[in-house]
Amino acid sequence: MKIQFPDAFFFGTSTAAPQIETAFEHDWQGVKARHGFVFDRTTDHEKRFQEDAGIIASLAPNYRMSLQWSKLQREPYGTFHRETAQEYHAFIQDLKAKGVDIMMVLHHFTNPLWFSRLGGWEKEENIPYWVDFARKVVDEFGEYVSFWNTFNEPNVYASYGWITAFFPPFKINPLLAGKVVKNMGLAHDQVYDYIKEKFPTQPVGISHNATVFSAENLLGWFPARLSDWWFMEYVPSHFEKADFFGMSYYGRIPHDPLPITFLETPEKMKALGRRHDDIWEYHPEGLRTCIDRYWNKYKKPIIITENGVCDESDFLRLQAIQDYALILHEALQDGIDIKGYYFWSTWDNFEWHLGPSMRFGLYECDPVTMHRRRRPSGDLFASLAYTKKIRVAVQKKVAS
Repeated sequence: MKIQFPDAFFFGTSTAAPQIETAFEHDWQGVKARHGFVFDRTTDHEKRFQEDAGIIASLAPNYRMSLQWSKLQREPYGTFHRETAQEYHAFIQDLKAKGVDIMMVLHHFTNPLWFSRLGGWEKEENIPYWVDFARKVVDEFGEYVSFWNTFNEPNVYASYGWITAFFPPFKINPLLAGKVVKNMGLAHDQVYDYIKEKFPTQPVGISHNATVFSAENLLGWFPARLSDWWFMEYVPSHFEKADFFGMSYYGRIPHDPLPITFLETPEKMKALGRRHDDIWEYHPEGLRTCIDRYWNKYKKPIIITENGVCDESDFLRLQAIQDYALILHEALQDGIDIKGYYFWSTWDNFEWHLGPSMRFGLYECDPVTMHRRRRPSGDLFASLAYTKKIRVAVQKKVAS
């Protein structure tokens, strides 16, 4: 069956500067990831701006991106490093010339070493440092931007940095996690006001990671409920000053009582008989579950800021593009105001603590040669993004 999206609906792809540019004096530089990879050289994006602009434009007319804070602003309240700023200007101007609209993310997980050494997001007195950076980005690059995304997934950032200790600063301290969320929320509000004053017509929002936390038995009920409250309710409540609700979604996380993923507990996932990508349970219906939840709660326009699968084979990715398109189309038909959708990711990148072996890209990126090669999923997504039409194999309504 063929589905057609409204003219006003937009499709794009997404990356994060730290995951595709060589590390520069930030708190992830030198971190050892899974399989021994070290977070330093990622995909040589800063050496391939022209090539990558062509790749981005070939896939979709919208791009969600960030800039490397540590490279642009090398000291507290510092003026932007001119050469770095000029390189970003040239890259974004190239995208604009190719007809690509920009969503700019102002914080995507990494911080300059100077900011981390001052205590980072744990301290309220450090908020002005990032606010200063964000305002300078708005002043410097605001003319190019169509949408603003202040913080990327603050629920993941705080959870992985201060609860599971997967991310820097590798702490297990839930109280500090709460402080981090509060401080980010205060910073978001200040920058929201600044952007709306300077560019009143440019929508400003947040990106929250949305997940379905399920219980596989009685022991899993409380951990799933606690995770759901923290991740899906408490953290978003600090970012309600927004023109749109940005949401990323990747899958469902069963609990028994511990989380079950294919990455960490493959035998348990196999025993459940569930479909999965290379990390999580593949549960596309959960996208609709989360859309309904936040639409009913906030009644604000929704933008899917990230969605995709970790799939080295590309077979599941091809199916996922169809499955998620059908779910989005049905939600639009049911009257939910969804503005657009960004696929994660444009090409394979350095997947934080998991490294380059986790493949999300519509383009493959060889971690040694950095050569980019378009996957079949790239052709399918580009067709959807530019024609706003897709033929899907599923003909019955997907349950929410």
